[in-house]
Amino acid sequence: MSALIESNHEFEPVIGLEIHAELQTRSKMFCGCNADHNSAQEPNINICPICLGLPGAMPVLNQKALEMGILAGLALNCQINESNIFARKNYFYPDLPKGYQISQFDHPVASNGWLEISTGTEENKQRVRIRRVHLEEDTAKLSHEKKYTLIDFNRSGVPLLEIVSEPDMYSIDSALDYAQKIRTVLRYLNVNSGDMEKGVLRFEANISLRRRGSQALNTRTEIKNLNSFKAMSLAIEYEITRQANLLASNIEISQETLGWDEASGKTYPQRGKEESHDYRYYPEPDIPPIHVSESTINLLRKQLPELPMQRLSRFIQEYGFSTSEAQGLIIDKRLADFFEETVKLSSSPLKMIYTWIIGVLTGYLNERKLTFEVSPVNPLRFAHLVDQYSSGRINDFTAKEILKELFFTNKDPEEIINERNLGQISDKKFLANKIDIILENNPEQVQEYHQGKTSLFQWFMGQVSRETHGKSDPKVVRKLLIEALLKRNKE
Repeated sequence: MSALIESNHEFEPVIGLEIHAELQTRSKMFCGCNADHNSAQEPNINICPICLGLPGAMPVLNQKALEMGILAGLALNCQINESNIFARKNYFYPDLPKGYQISQFDHPVASNGWLEISTGTEENKQRVRIRRVHLEEDTAKLSHEKKYTLIDFNRSGVPLLEIVSEPDMYSIDSALDYAQKIRTVLRYLNVNSGDMEKGVLRFEANISLRRRGSQALNTRTEIKNLNSFKAMSLAIEYEITRQANLLASNIEISQETLGWDEASGKTYPQRGKEESHDYRYYPEPDIPPIHVSESTINLLRKQLPELPMQRLSRFIQEYGFSTSEAQGLIIDKRLADFFEETVKLSSSPLKMIYTWIIGVLTGYLNERKLTFEVSPVNPLRFAHLVDQYSSGRINDFTAKEILKELFFTNKDPEEIINERNLGQISDKKFLANKIDIILENNPEQVQEYHQGKTSLFQWFMGQVSRETHGKSDPKVVRKLLIEALLKRNKE
């Protein structure tokens, strides 16, 4: 929340979100062209007369896209509408070759749903109402150069799911929580990848301000095409502050569509905000009304996976996790799947598996810009590694080095341990001798330690680890080192 809003508490933001999610179908919404426009392909390769909007081209509905829309509606607690009518949404932009977009308006796939969000604390929950979930086709992609604009029609006609909320959010954190949870639901359904850097998930925020305590809905602005959570949060924050400053100066808010300039951190006007009548919706004459039977809805309902909030509750009850720990796992379905597969294959303590996945493996994947979906380390080898560590055969340092190696080899951790003789050294006599030599060779550090510089203890531990090439058992070394230092102090 902006400093201005926080300081005077005079105004309250009212936020609604429109979320555009490209559906992971093989073909486009109304033709057979390849819908994969995000891979490294030449521009204008996946095109045909239909997605170019050439005269006489006849669109045909993608059944898989319709099924995905129904699944999303069911997951978002919506009423699935048996009658689906597509409409022509008329507006004229260079990225829309037909001069209109085939979309849905008053007969969408689903409507009247809700999603529960957090409004600050774990106990404080709120339902955000979902007005509708509808299908449409995506537009072409424009690339603006200094003196001209390039257009790529590969994206034109890609199936798009639009999820429209009611204006039920009253803070940036609430809007962010809602957007993140929608993304997670869509990924669990496997209808959208959630890869926002590829532009497959985009947000449009509708924002207005009102005096605190008022229930009025005032003039709103819409910020278009926000393609990251960070951009969405910053754009909403800036717009709240901008509107608050105008209202504080008794200047009316103009209803308009805004862009977001990431470089300057400011919104900027694009055009006057349209209402639905401005688009002159009318039924698409080339696509007859689609009837979705109750049996079809029930069949798709049975295909619903365990959804994020269901999994969150189960992880808390079944594994004894806190809400924050469980949320850290379920936010990514493939991460949660990896965890559960590892638990089945490992004999190590549950919290140890959790710590190694969240604290170590996730970090290594992030360093290499990899996800759990393409992780070169599978649950079986990871379980074997954690078991070798929990049994005391290898120490923390060695386990992490082996994990790094697992990214580049198909060997099992045990095979690596045997080949490189990486087993942990726990022999007390051997380690005590190493410690004595280290203390004998570093009398100044021993004296400083006894004079109160206790931080040198970790330095001594490091010296033992270096002498044993990282294979010493730290628990045994710690105990022996304490005894050796105490003995020398008495002498």
